[in-house]
Parts: sequence; structure tokens; C-alpha cells
Amino acid sequence: MIIMKDVSKTYSNGVTALTGININIEKGEFVYIVGPSGAGKSTFIRLIYREEVPTQGEIIIKNIRTNEMKNKEIPYLRREIGVVFQDFKLLPRLTVYENVAFALEVIEESPRLIQDRVMEVLDLVGLKNKARSFPDELSGGEQQRVSIARAIANHPKIVIADEPTGNLDPETSWTIMRIFEEINLRGTTLIMATHSKEIVNTIKKRVIAIENGIIVRDEDQGDYGIWL
Repeated sequence: MIIMKDVSKTYSNGVTALTGININIEKGEFVYIVGPSGAGKSTFIRLIYREEVPTQGEIIIKNIRTNEMKNKEIPYLRREIGVVFQDFKLLPRLTVYENVAFALEVIEESPRLIQDRVMEVLDLVGLKNKARSFPDELSGGEQQRVSIARAIANHPKIVIADEPTGNLDPETSWTIMRIFEEINLRGTTLIMATHSKEIVNTIKKRVIAIENGIIVRDEDQGDYGIWL
């Protein structure tokens, strides 16, 4: 599903974010990416959805070598990948319904399919009753649930979550994690970068630990570890 071979990333300012990354994430896995701030987690995430390209090495997603993709091909890759951000990135002038529908409109789905699918995913995240609300009328947890609904609206094979509970209180964070577990149980590969030791140690999944741009640990049913 996702393969990185000897991947390194050095930015134009000379900072090396990742060095010699080799991983294989299978279809349907739930994987935590953990490590201290500045370890390279966000770069790792952005490489997957082609926001960044590696300085060296090879990335293969669903048998596609993303290094070799032309810019016009990137949107087609991203149709297979839903992304959930820490700061939600909702469109403030659109309602909850319209924010989720937008993800389907850009790929030119039919109005009937859009209506059915939007209400389906809003039901999954428990927000059908908020369809006509605007983002500024929602709590942080509700906004994150809208972000998740938008990310899964077009049935992506992969969902990437970059610190999705970082701005949320503990109770809301557990609500978000239950939604992620349900998405994963339905067959979606889920990759989550997180600083939450409690979540990682409670909901046991594969853990890839990155420190100073290097994978220092890759364990099934792993724990968060200790970072100084």
C-alpha cells in the first residue's frame, strides 16, 4: 500500500528532516507516527500525500511511484488519500454540509450521490443535526469531526491524521479516536501522527517512532515511549 525505500528529505535551508527511511504499511493497517517535536513526523506525513517530495529515495503508493508523478497527476493521487489536520482547515463561509460536499464537488460527483454521501458521513461522525451550521458555531471537537467527515467523503483508501487531537480536550479526543477506529474497521488504512502518550498506550496499534529524522522503533502493538 505505502512503501518508502531509502527516503531522505533535506530542505532548501539545509535542514535534513528525514534520513534513510524504509517502511512498508499494508492495506488496512492503523499506524501511529510518534516522536518528539521536530523529529520529522510532519515531513513524513506530507511525503505520503505528495505535499513534499523526497530529496532521495523512492515512495510507492498503491503501486504508483510518486517521485515520478507530473503535477497534473497529483490530484488523482490525493483522491485516494483523506487528510485530517490539527487546525481543521474548514472553509468558514460554508456550512458543515457544504464543507463536506465540496470534497465531492471537486471530483464532479453527481448531486444525488453528494447528498447521500454527505449525510452518511455526517451520521458516522454524529453531526447530521449540524449540517446547516457554520464552522464558527461549532466547538473544536465538532469542527474536527467535520474535518474527518470531509476527509472520508470520497471513500479514500488511506486517511492521514496530523496531530488530530492536539487542540482538543481529553474527552473530545477519545470521541475522535472512536471515529478513527470505526473508519479503520471499515478497511481504510489510517496513519496518525500524535504526541498523545495516553492514546497510543491505550489504543494499541503499530507504532513507528521517529527521532532526529530516523526511524528508531517500529513495533506492532507498541507503546509511545519516552522522549526527553
